[in-house]
Amino acid sequence: MKKKIKMLLIILVSVVVAMGLIIFGYFFIGNPKQAENIKWGVDFSQMQTEMLGLNWKETFLAIIGDLGSKNIKLHTQWDWVEGQKNGYFWDDIDWQIKTAQENDVKIIYVLGIKTGRWPECHTPSWVPELSAKEQQQKALDYVKQVVERYKDSPAIEYWQVENEPLFKFGECPSWYYDGGKFLQKEIELVKQLDPSRKVIVSDSGEQSLWTKPAKMADIVGVTMYRKVWFHIIDGIGFYYDFPLRPISYFRKSQFISKFFNKPVVCIELQAEPWTESVYADSSLDEQEKTMDINQFRKNVEYAKATGLDTFYLWGVEWWYWMKETQNQPEFWNEAQKLFQ
Repeated sequence: MKKKIKMLLIILVSVVVAMGLIIFGYFFIGNPKQAENIKWGVDFSQMQTEMLGLNWKETFLAIIGDLGSKNIKLHTQWDWVEGQKNGYFWDDIDWQIKTAQENDVKIIYVLGIKTGRWPECHTPSWVPELSAKEQQQKALDYVKQVVERYKDSPAIEYWQVENEPLFKFGECPSWYYDGGKFLQKEIELVKQLDPSRKVIVSDSGEQSLWTKPAKMADIVGVTMYRKVWFHIIDGIGFYYDFPLRPISYFRKSQFISKFFNKPVVCIELQAEPWTESVYADSSLDEQEKTMDINQFRKNVEYAKATGLDTFYLWGVEWWYWMKETQNQPEFWNEAQKLFQ
């Protein structure tokens, strides 16, 4: 009897080891072919630009004219648009959409509560006093206002509903991470208001299998980070290099394509520092620990090696800040090559 149990254990361990090796090989061994025609874009946040002390209109025009990007993922904040309850301020976004339209720029519009840049969820100051149900309804009302206002613009290519809404990161309402129930309501609302455009839902490229957004969205958007500050608790953490090889992105995208029939695009390719505190408050030496010109180039080459064909670079505001205020135009100039 003991011999049989021992033999079964040996077989079980062998199977587990074999499966582990197969999985490891699938995600870590191999080199996908680079896409023939790669689409490059940038992520833009007016809030981030102003936080860096830049003129946001000047920056936006430079992205289109000098940098040459014809694809922009636009991050907007609910608290900026509806700072006062039922009082909407559209002037700045109107200008961005109009300028994009006049310059044949295509926009991915990120809408909702969690739309990128810390604290990730941008709820107006008057929202917490409402009940959870009322907060959700006001958020849906805001989404409706956005879609109805801009759906007739030819500049809008896709709607992105929320930003990494299934990945727990940021300061968000207690009810926000509900397994995607509220997210589904938002998606259904957007599709009802504008059935002509596809909806993107984004997820962590490194810490997710992407299956949940694939079930809900028309397009799966993923992040791509290489060197980051890994936060443990306030004041404690370490710099970390993600060990994933490019093949891991390729294999997961193949899985999503085969089983969900959905395309995968990179909507957030790291091209700026990730420091312990806000990088604008960090020294340039500290910033260089996660992003210097060599790391910038490595990240671009890494992206190309994944076999994906669409990438939006995260950090255009920082490149312009480095160029205009730090006399370091290297990042801006290097990025120009992609858009030329």
